[in-house]
Amino acid sequence: MAIRKTAGLWCGDDFDDLATYIRKHQAGGYPVQHVKDISCRHCQRTAFHVTVDDEEGCAQIICQSCRAETPIADSADSADHLEDAVLEECGCPCGGETFTVGVGYAMNTDNEVRWVSLGLRCLVDGTLGVYTDWKIDYTPTAHLLAYA
Repeated sequence: MAIRKTAGLWCGDDFDDLATYIRKHQAGGYPVQHVKDISCRHCQRTAFHVTVDDEEGCAQIICQSCRAETPIADSADSADHLEDAVLEECGCPCGGETFTVGVGYAMNTDNEVRWVSLGLRCLVDGTLGVYTDWKIDYTPTAHLLAYA
């Protein structure tokens, strides 16, 4: 099914809908070329609590099945940023706090990651949102595409 607006909020039914929404977001005004569907590295489940810090430009997922905590997009930098971060839990307007997660990557002309966008789909009502995004200002960045 396609994404749709319900009561002023964008909603979707699956990862394809979330990926479409992330692509429409265009963090920093740049088109998203890649969207990765996130699953837990330990148990492969896809339901997460998510915490973010917009100022530090970092996010972390907590698997609802095995409770594993994983930084998003960059193992070294996110871990460093998490030390200084004041993480806030993401919540849907409906009150839901469990999400499926997609990470969008906007690339520059050298095929390096320019922006990372964290998109969430609420597992209670399907509401879609980009909860944070941040600019990548270093190279090389190929490792970002391989990491959650």
